Amino acid sequence: MHLVCPKCLGVNRISEERINEAPKCGKCSQGLLSGQVIDANEEMFHKIVSRSDLPVIVDFWASWCGPCKMMAPTFEKAAANLKTQGIFLKVNTETEQQLAAQFGIRSIPTLKLFKGNQKQAEVAGALQEGQFMQWLSENGVKSSS
Repeated sequence: MHLVCPKCLGVNRISEERINEAPKCGKCSQGLLSGQVIDANEEMFHKIVSRSDLPVIVDFWASWCGPCKMMAPTFEKAAANLKTQGIFLKVNTETEQQLAAQFGIRSIPTLKLFKGNQKQAEVAGALQEGQFMQWLSENGVKSSS
């Protein structure tokens, strides 16, 4: 399986059997699956979505958005709990306006799930933790425990 390093954007090949062993980037030694939400710019977004074999869950948000702020802790918790099941990105629609326009973001927060460089699912509006976890599960991102 391929994983993109969130620090140097190097593409790494990792055996699926070893994904739970805290793989590191072969180029910069950064952890590949830290469980942290990645603040993505346009270049990072495209590289991670197009080259990572894990599902990529993207939160399109803005700093002035109240529902976005309410959704943030839920998104961060899911990233930590599902770190070997998906990659969690946040895209600030104020600083990445071209990316937001490309994906037709009309309301925020908007969540999109990508697999194999293709959008598989999306939902607009802040979700409570249970709703978010159910949406992820329905779209193939399930806890391994």
